[in-house]
Amino acid sequence: MNSMNLGSWLNTSSIFNQSTRSRSPPLKSFSIRLPRHKPRFISSIMTKEEETLTQKPQFDFKSYMLQKAASIHQALDAAVSIKEPAKIHESMRYSLLAGGKRVRPALCLAACELVGGNDSQAMPAACAVEMVHTMSLIHDDLPCMDNDDLRRGKPTNHIVFGEDVAVLAGDALLSFAFEHIAVATVNVSPERIVRAIGELASAIGAEGLVAGQVVDIACEKACDVGLETLEFIHVHKTAKLLECAVVLGAILGGGKDDEIEKLRKYARGIGLLFQVVDDILDVTKSSEELGKTAGKDLVADKVTYPKLLGIEKSREFAEKLNREAQQQLSEFDVEKAAPLIALANYIAYRQN
Repeated sequence: MNSMNLGSWLNTSSIFNQSTRSRSPPLKSFSIRLPRHKPRFISSIMTKEEETLTQKPQFDFKSYMLQKAASIHQALDAAVSIKEPAKIHESMRYSLLAGGKRVRPALCLAACELVGGNDSQAMPAACAVEMVHTMSLIHDDLPCMDNDDLRRGKPTNHIVFGEDVAVLAGDALLSFAFEHIAVATVNVSPERIVRAIGELASAIGAEGLVAGQVVDIACEKACDVGLETLEFIHVHKTAKLLECAVVLGAILGGGKDDEIEKLRKYARGIGLLFQVVDDILDVTKSSEELGKTAGKDLVADKVTYPKLLGIEKSREFAEKLNREAQQQLSEFDVEKAAPLIALANYIAYRQN
C-alpha cells in the first residue's frame, strides 16, 4: 500500500508481475503472413509457382480497418440522428462522428467474429462502446478536468457548444449506449444481452473508468506516485474500456467462458499497452502529428510511464505487453485471430 491511501482499489493483480519479456520485432506495416501448409505426399521439390499457389494470402490490415471503420461510422450515423432538441444531437454527433481510429468498436467486431459470430450481432455493442468512449473524451476535455481545446484535430466539444451542452452531450451518449445495446441487438439471446449490458456498466463505473479518472486527479502534482498506482490508473481509465469492447464481442458472438477469459486477458494487456504508447507519443510527437495537444501531461506534471521509467524502458515494457497479449490468442484459429493480432501491433506501433 503506498502513500496515496487508495485502500482496496490497489488490491489487483499487477500486469508487471506476468511472464518475462520477449521483444517483438519492429513492424512498419501490419500485414500478417499466415502459416504455409504444403500438401502431403509430394515427392518432388516444388517449383516457385507451385509454392505460390499453396501459400495463404497475407491479412490486409489496412483494408480490414477501412471496411470496419466505414461500417461503424455508418452505424453510428444512423443511431444518433438529428432530432429535437437539435442542439444536443448536433453536439453528440460533432464528437461521435469526428473520426478517430475506431479501435474499440473494431476490437468488438473482431472478437465476435473470432468466436463464430458476425458483425450484425455485435455492431450495436461496438457503437455503444464508441459512444461511451466519446463521452469520456468530451468530459475529459472540460476545463474542470484536462482543460483541452483540441481533439482529433478539431476544437473540443465545449469550445464549440459551450460547457453546459458538452456535459449534457456526454451524459446523453452514456445513457443512449445502454439503450442501444438493449433495443438494437439482434440474433442474440436475452441472457447474453443482459450479460453484455452488465459488463459495460462495470467497466465504466466507480470501479472501472471512473475509478481510474478519480485516482488520476488525486495524483496530479504528487511526487510519490509509483508504478503500482500508475498501473491502477491506466488499467481502469484506459484498459477497462478496451477490455470491455473485446469481451462484449465475445459474449454476443456466442463465445464459451474460457474463450471469453482468454480474450479478456488479451484485451487487458493491449489496453495498458495503448496507454503506455500514448504516454510515449505525448512527449515525442507534436500536436499536429497527434491531432490533440501534445505535452499536456508534462505541463500538468502528471505521472506517466516515460516519467517513471524513461522512454526506452517504456518502449521495452510496451513490447512486453504486446507479446504477452498476443500469447492469449495462441489457441484460437490463426486466420480468425489475424485481426486481433494486427490490432495489437497497430496499437503498439501507431504514431498518433
